[in-house]
Amino acid sequence: MRTTFLPFSTPTLEDAEINEVVDSLRSGWITTGPKVKRFEDAFRAYVGAPYAVPLSSATAGLHLTLLALKIKEGDEIITTPMTFASTVSMIVLCGGRPVLADIEPGTLNIDTNRVREKITPRTKAVIPVHFAGQACDMDPLFALAKEHGLTVIEDAAHAAGTEYKGKRIGSLDSISIFSFHPNKNITTGEGGMVCTADENLAEEISLLKFHGMSREAWKRFAASGTPNYDILLPGFKYNMMDIQAAIGIHQLPRLDGFIDRRKEIAEFYNREMADVVELALPAYAPYRQRHAWHLYTPLVRIEKLNIDRDRFMDELKKHNIGSGLHYKAIHHHSYYRDALGLADSELPNASYASERILSLPLFPKMTDDDAADVVAAVKQVIADNVR
Repeated sequence: MRTTFLPFSTPTLEDAEINEVVDSLRSGWITTGPKVKRFEDAFRAYVGAPYAVPLSSATAGLHLTLLALKIKEGDEIITTPMTFASTVSMIVLCGGRPVLADIEPGTLNIDTNRVREKITPRTKAVIPVHFAGQACDMDPLFALAKEHGLTVIEDAAHAAGTEYKGKRIGSLDSISIFSFHPNKNITTGEGGMVCTADENLAEEISLLKFHGMSREAWKRFAASGTPNYDILLPGFKYNMMDIQAAIGIHQLPRLDGFIDRRKEIAEFYNREMADVVELALPAYAPYRQRHAWHLYTPLVRIEKLNIDRDRFMDELKKHNIGSGLHYKAIHHHSYYRDALGLADSELPNASYASERILSLPLFPKMTDDDAADVVAAVKQVIADNVR
């Protein structure tokens, strides 16, 4: 057994990021400024989006996108139950009604056939989540959206660097919202980005993110700026700071290398645990894509063991292996269980996965020995607790 604890995830930060942050601190300009613009332009170019809006988080991106789309009381938005709460919470906080469609059992992505069943005259949008960094099957979703006049909002929090049929997520005919939380494939500490081809939408989100103000601070107080401004609409305080963008500027050029290393580890897991019948390993979708491997999420077949998933995670910790829970299905959380009133039988695939899923360590700084330790610990926990 290893002697040091292996966390589920840790960011890969090098001297370039540290030095860039220090440069920002020494410059005296730490809030939204030229480095945010540099990161915005670089990320927009990387994903191939006509417009990109940097924000304080992906949650902020979801919130402002729904506001800009004028989601109102009674509007329905279809999304997946296998996601972080913010996907659904932003719908509720904008006055809309979340409608959950079940997932595919292998990829854990939203099932387009189930989406079709949920559409009503009140449906305004669909929010697919590219679960664990694997692209949802977007073509049938786009066809469905066109047929019913719906907006597609991609929750791309897991999907920086993901590709669908040769196109990067962020460049499709939709709105894409990315996260740069520390456990994501690249980080800015906290942060997010909305990418779109809709210039008017991008402009409104840009206004909403900073008090509805016609000029952000760096454009008012820089040598070439003017301190005068106007308030064009009521807005929020969701702007990204230069000390965040300073990290992202140097993370982004290494993203493809990060994904390559994540893929190596995921494929090692797949090979080494292929014969472990007590696990259901993540499945590849059948269409052409690039999986970003943000997460590695097997399902523990607890019916074959004498412990449940939570105890399984506790046992891994005793072997100095960390793990994560991505995700407990939305309808299993107290608030949404009461608010939505959905029985497990209405979302059977998500309900099954929710009780069995866990995330094993997966990050670029992991060594081959680290990955081998994970496999050894998983196999030992199973051997100690098999029925």
